[in-house]
Amino acid sequence: MDGQEKGPQQGMAPVAAEGTSDFTARLARLPASRLTGALGPMVAALQGLIRDVRPSRAEFRATLGYLTELGHHSDARRQEWVLLADALGLSALVEDLNSPRPEGATPNTVAGPFYRPDAPDRAPGATISLDGKGLPLAVSGRVTALAGGPLAGALVEVWQANGQGKYENQEPDLQPENNLRGRFRTDAQGRFAFTSVMPGGYALPSDGPVGRLMTSLGLCLERPAHIHFRVSAEGHERLTTQIFDRADPAIGRDAVFGVKPGLLADFRATSLPGGQTGRALELTLVLCPQRQS
Repeated sequence: MDGQEKGPQQGMAPVAAEGTSDFTARLARLPASRLTGALGPMVAALQGLIRDVRPSRAEFRATLGYLTELGHHSDARRQEWVLLADALGLSALVEDLNSPRPEGATPNTVAGPFYRPDAPDRAPGATISLDGKGLPLAVSGRVTALAGGPLAGALVEVWQANGQGKYENQEPDLQPENNLRGRFRTDAQGRFAFTSVMPGGYALPSDGPVGRLMTSLGLCLERPAHIHFRVSAEGHERLTTQIFDRADPAIGRDAVFGVKPGLLADFRATSLPGGQTGRALELTLVLCPQRQS
């Protein structure tokens, strides 16, 4: 931290922990709940951090100002708090703890800050590229159960960046509404297909507080090229994942810790209908059965 006001000097007597114990005592007088059980350890950890780091008053105010700025940069189109959780690896940790996947199942990842639940339904084989800008990409896939059987009628939500690495909700004045997004249903064999354009790798937004923090630390903002999928099928756990271009040069330094070996794929060069040269992606998404509560 770089505040002008200096914190307590080394060698000073440790600060007593009455604040923590007082807060814990207050919680103890409340009915037990998930919230009180989590808030006590969280406050104790924060107060322990303050005792270890010993910030000055100016540094503490700057920290509160940073948290306030995160809120100011969040709206219906952009979630800076989600971006912070992603960049700190917190989102990936929560996903790993809550969505363990057995061998053979497609790994789960974070949805990221650019997901929209209101993407339109599209017909089988339709394009999600509304402006047609970029290297053509044909995507075909299957959704199956862990045992291998096809899952008919599964909902497949798709979203991606364009060839310049920008999502539609990052550029509302430059891309059509719901560009490179769509919802598809699998057929009786669990198959789905659509056309798009080759996504570009990109860096996390650098114009907000998260990007500035990571840059000041000298940390990488890069994300390798990928396509997002969210798959829902009756009797199965919902899968949220990303399929990455194995050949992307940033594949080993994903800024949000989303890359896993089971999510690497080949976006192979191919000749498309109409004589176009483009890329093709073939994939299988394997869902887990719903766990009994």
